[in-house]
Amino acid sequence: MLVLRIILPFILLASLNSCAFLFGDDGMFPDPGDGYLEAELAPEMVIPSQLDSYTLDQLYVVPERFSSLVALEEVPLPMPIETRRREGVRIQSLNDNRWIVIDATPAQVWPLIRDYWTDLQIILDHEDPSNGLMETSWVEVGSSSQKRHKYKITIEPGLHSGYSEVYVLHQENLNTEPVPLVITWPEKSVSPDLEQQILTSISQYLADRNDVYQASSSSLLAGSIESESKANLIESDSGEPMLELRLDYSRAWVQIRQALETADVLIVDSSRDESVFNVQFAGIVDEDDEPGFIGRWFGGASEDLDMRDFSVKLFQSNGVVNVMTQALGEFDDARELTEELLQVIDDNLS
Repeated sequence: MLVLRIILPFILLASLNSCAFLFGDDGMFPDPGDGYLEAELAPEMVIPSQLDSYTLDQLYVVPERFSSLVALEEVPLPMPIETRRREGVRIQSLNDNRWIVIDATPAQVWPLIRDYWTDLQIILDHEDPSNGLMETSWVEVGSSSQKRHKYKITIEPGLHSGYSEVYVLHQENLNTEPVPLVITWPEKSVSPDLEQQILTSISQYLADRNDVYQASSSSLLAGSIESESKANLIESDSGEPMLELRLDYSRAWVQIRQALETADVLIVDSSRDESVFNVQFAGIVDEDDEPGFIGRWFGGASEDLDMRDFSVKLFQSNGVVNVMTQALGEFDDARELTEELLQVIDDNLS
């Protein structure tokens, strides 16, 4: 007992010294505590002119104070960009409609388009990330000050998961009139030319930044934009496979034709009035099964393949277009090939 009384103070002293050694101000694991109060701002990194600083672009644009009405000499275009970095962004058009397709989610696209307007020093009058909507303040474009202009941007999910579509709508009124308190947006842009200019400018801005931001920048608020793709393979009420397209009929018809042509599926005939394509299809052939083929070959122009007749039928209902494939004839692998044809169409939508 006496020995313990003598040794115990030494044990406590050693413990205190070890705590100071490990966790004290000069220890191995100092307590950060209020150290952040003494932190200093580091100067912005400067890259030598002979080196590429692309990957050190600002992740978020810090806005400066600017007036609510901005005059744009012209719609600005970024510096020319490499073709390699353009591949993930493209403009599609159908009839009088145009939109941007980008291989990034709406949550990733949202902060980029906000930065685009901030770069132009244009205030956003309205933002609704959950629905992918933003509206600019009134701006003057070009040398004419007779009119003021306003833009509405809509960000939607693309045909496939991980893609987005961006739409631009233009509105204008005379500067001599009071600024309208309630905005009535037209179905189509008042000036298709100004819509096209902004759409092209945004597409180049997105293409210039897509590689850097795609994996590192996203909006939690915009993450609630409806995430389901516009093209989805589902089952009908009877259990048959079906491709659901949340598109208007005109675009759905064009998309199906383009998908068949891209997949080299032979279109024998078609009737838009009857909403049907009659095609010939031999199934999916993997390159491992057929040496000399590049990738996957879907359709038919080879005498060695057993071509079968199918119909591709479109049905419009409740704001969506459903696509079903059907074998024209009886053969053993009819159901398998019918499902493969539907999968091929879905894979080649763009």
